[in-house]
Amino acid sequence: MGSVVSIGVRWSGRFPGACCRIGIFMIGLLPLVAVSLSVAPDSSLVGFKPESVSAQLSAEASFDHSLNREDLPVWLKRFSAKPHHVGSPYGLQNANFALSLFKSWGFNAQIERFDVLFASPKERVLEMPGFKARLEEPAIREDATSKAPGGLPPYNCYSCDGDVTAKLVYVNYGMPKDYETLESYGVSVKGCIVIARYGGGWRGIKPKVAAEHGAVGCLIYSDPRDDGFYQGEVYPKGAYRNPNGVQRGSVADMPVYPGDPSTPGVGSVSGVKRLPLKEIPTITKIPCQPISYGDALPLLKTLRGPVAPDDWRGALPMTYHIGPGDADVHLKLSFHWDIVEARDVVAKLPGSVLPDEWVIRGNHYDGWVTGADDPLSGAVSLLEEAKGIGALAKSGWRPKRTIVYCLWDGEEPGLLGSTEWVETHADELAHKAVSYLNTDSNGRGFLGVGGSHCLDKFVNEVERSVTDPETHLTVAERALDRKLVSATADERKELRAKPEMEIAALGSGSDYSSFLQHLGIASLDMGFGGEGGGGVYHSTYDSYDWYTRFGDPSFAYGIALAETAGHTMLRLADADVLPFDFVRQGEIFSKYFQEIPKLVDTMRNETVETNREVLEGTLKATYDPTNPRVLPKIKDPVPVFDFAPVTKALDRLKAAAKAYDAASATAKPAPELDEALLATERALIGDGLPRRTWYRHMIYAPGFYTGYGVKTFPSIREAIEQRQWNEAKAEIPKVAAVLDRLISAIERAAHKGS
Repeated sequence: MGSVVSIGVRWSGRFPGACCRIGIFMIGLLPLVAVSLSVAPDSSLVGFKPESVSAQLSAEASFDHSLNREDLPVWLKRFSAKPHHVGSPYGLQNANFALSLFKSWGFNAQIERFDVLFASPKERVLEMPGFKARLEEPAIREDATSKAPGGLPPYNCYSCDGDVTAKLVYVNYGMPKDYETLESYGVSVKGCIVIARYGGGWRGIKPKVAAEHGAVGCLIYSDPRDDGFYQGEVYPKGAYRNPNGVQRGSVADMPVYPGDPSTPGVGSVSGVKRLPLKEIPTITKIPCQPISYGDALPLLKTLRGPVAPDDWRGALPMTYHIGPGDADVHLKLSFHWDIVEARDVVAKLPGSVLPDEWVIRGNHYDGWVTGADDPLSGAVSLLEEAKGIGALAKSGWRPKRTIVYCLWDGEEPGLLGSTEWVETHADELAHKAVSYLNTDSNGRGFLGVGGSHCLDKFVNEVERSVTDPETHLTVAERALDRKLVSATADERKELRAKPEMEIAALGSGSDYSSFLQHLGIASLDMGFGGEGGGGVYHSTYDSYDWYTRFGDPSFAYGIALAETAGHTMLRLADADVLPFDFVRQGEIFSKYFQEIPKLVDTMRNETVETNREVLEGTLKATYDPTNPRVLPKIKDPVPVFDFAPVTKALDRLKAAAKAYDAASATAKPAPELDEALLATERALIGDGLPRRTWYRHMIYAPGFYTGYGVKTFPSIREAIEQRQWNEAKAEIPKVAAVLDRLISAIERAAHKGS
């Protein structure tokens, strides 16, 4: 998967991933608009008493000095030498190698094994009269590992088996709004195979929505406008996706639940009861296959029907029609449905004062093929970071809290390794986990951070402690410069007045999901990116050769990530008082909730106006002689909602946060205070979201129809978006109740610290 932060887009959950990595970045921003963001003085670090600050900064300086950039390319080349998907022989070799490294650095390390359901391709056929799709990525001379045997061919994991022949319809990105456009053109996909381009939302939503509209098959391709020659020179000459490149990836319905599809909610350990294959709800309802834009072009050229709207048109040399086409397209897919071994590498450095409080750090190490960028660029930074912390320990320093490093297996198919570990150890983690810090892909550019907003103030301070290797600003200043360049005049004024960067809310797409959204463990996801460019995501060309030319050739940002994540871990492990801040949390929650009444007003005004024009017969469709449009249907009116229970709770949250802020200035470190603080994020866990009870966090969740993209206050927001009025009304008091639990937890923390 991977996590990339896009300009102008709320954090969707992974840098570039499970698996969505195309981002749009400002390239080469110059430090001309920097706002002063000085490093905190020695007398002040969030969570530290004044007398503890000097020792903390000294430890961080020693840690930074121990980092060795030359380790990263050696490890990256070793880990990416062969394909290493979950259950693969080389994946086991990589796990054993990482295990030996952790042990050599002084960690108590082991491999935890889980038996997980994994689908690999048995047969893949895509054809029409006169054409048969290649469905392969050829080796190229300039990329040594593109020839490596044992890799998975292009396919979508957890697609169902299927053999269908039908007409083809182009559905743009295949998101719900695209089907509204299709309806306006009078085009139905019922009984058809759809072809969608990557982008606009997570890939798994595309077959899901297609099936809901009656399609019998789904193809997904990378259009060169989004991910190919339109963006720049293609690989191997340049960084971007070539005509034969294919984005593999999972299409499991992870907005319902991640992890092993056959064991929802419980760890996939020996003897576990599994769902029968036909009863697994997250496997697609129709067969789904990814293809290159080289294979897509002959198919798209056969389409007839309306010319696609302007924003549906890509960069292929043809006129984009919606379809259907004249030709019958044949799609046949079958899979090996095997139970394979996922191997998580877990390494612990026991705490000297609070050993039963765990600060957890993770990055996955499995890839679709050799995966140098996604995920190994982040994994080798994690290893360098662990090596530096091990060196500190060998010099006599010991963390107050236990530090846990994890390399997860099976992330790409659906967050398998992390989810099964969390579900297996759920009771222990509920009592011991302080926080979880996740990384994934990493490259040249700007730091992006998403996570729990009780850590917002803390992360801003960490960002001011790390220097950007290209601009020599702090990474906080460079990230702010990037935002200022694209901001409006009013936004610039606000940013200069309050230059701290608000971290993004987390949706899904990487291994933080089970920690945050299932157990309520305060979590962060971070990484650098935005300047490397490129389009090799989830292809065989995501390789050591590509990464060392285009990703982070000097590995300077690998070290920058190790420093940023390392400082985060060191401060969380050694803070006198856990550095949670509820004032910023309350402000941001209020901002998110204010969006919902605005959404209601917008929907109400649009509904009233459209219904009026339809009833009066004054709505004039814009007709093109070749593209007749269909008038919209009458919609049920938007009712009035009583949001007062939530808005009043948010006001009380702000008051409780200020009271804790005042008390924390003189708080005495104590296990009882930490226990009270750990209960705050846990308080936001409810009984589960409607129709997907695995997701229990009532403030953050991946959208049911976005996949990676976050929905804040999801149970209320999505019910309104989907016009489930009674459900929205029922969810309002439930959300108010979890906010009341948060308020009580903050008040207990204020009392414990006084």
